[in-house]
Amino acid sequence: MTMTRRNFLKLGVGVGLGVGLGAALLPVALSPAHAALVSREMYVFGTLVNLGAEGAEPEVNHALDEIEHRFLGMNREWHAWKPGELSTLNAALAEGRAQAVSAGLEALLRGASHAAQASGDLFNPALGNLIGLWDFHSDVQQRAAPPSADDVAALCACAPSMADLRFDARGVSSVNPKVRIDLGGYAKGVAIDWALDHLAAQGLHNAVVNLGGNLAIAGQRDGRPWHIGVRHPQGEGVIAAIDAQGREAIVTSGTYERYREWDGQRYPHIIDPRSGQPATHVVSATVIHADAAWADAAATALVVAGAQDWPALAARMGIKQVMVIDEQGGVAMSAEIAPRVSFVGAPPARVEVV
Repeated sequence: MTMTRRNFLKLGVGVGLGVGLGAALLPVALSPAHAALVSREMYVFGTLVNLGAEGAEPEVNHALDEIEHRFLGMNREWHAWKPGELSTLNAALAEGRAQAVSAGLEALLRGASHAAQASGDLFNPALGNLIGLWDFHSDVQQRAAPPSADDVAALCACAPSMADLRFDARGVSSVNPKVRIDLGGYAKGVAIDWALDHLAAQGLHNAVVNLGGNLAIAGQRDGRPWHIGVRHPQGEGVIAAIDAQGREAIVTSGTYERYREWDGQRYPHIIDPRSGQPATHVVSATVIHADAAWADAAATALVVAGAQDWPALAARMGIKQVMVIDEQGGVAMSAEIAPRVSFVGAPPARVEVV
């Protein structure tokens, strides 16, 4: 089901885009003759999506129509669990067959494979069977017993990886039948990058795209930087604000958005490929990077890496601007992002610049 709403958002009067997600657009002070932000809200990719651009309403709405149509197509063809091109490929991989794929899906798979390799497989889109075992692919929050340790260990022992994929004239195949591809931690970033490119091609250079906390901006807002809020992972509202301009993605991956509960314990949806168990020690990782797809993959990998190992992984992936929040509420951040972060309200009790 797709919900769409067209409206004008006059930011600066207490209205934001995507409040309650991983990242939000916060109000900014606008000039008296400020440019209107034409915006749209929809539900696709299993999350709330907000789009906005400065410009004349007819031109912007035409561009947003095209983006909405393309997003729906991406979601349909790249969905791991519903009929489409990716689910067809997954069925072939499970049967040990090669499957011809479109150029678009092949490029997506190659990009995700590159990100997985760079992360040392802490970002691992080949874990679809584990995601299914935990039932994290469902849009409905689960309140049922987690899978048995034996079932999880059996899948982990098969070590599914994007490196198992083979690309040749026949199409895409896998040397490991336990590979099931779920591109949820990468495709949203690809969609964001495409949307900003499309808006720029229409002459719309001041824009924002927010896919469930994966947010990217272009240009400025009424001649000023965009004001981005990072959601508080352990409470309501935002924990910090970041100003951004030009072309940047501010992507937050967290364990608070989707989870299952059983017997008083919460099991977050981000799985550590090494153990097959949910990652718990880092509750939120925010990454700033020019490439939204790369930032999307990196943010997930940094949550998995944990509070001690994220700096080394960030360096390995070429990510210089990172803010991580651990399960005790402590904040650690890179020296490059620290000057850009303004805490909202009382600062955390523990803040470390690495």
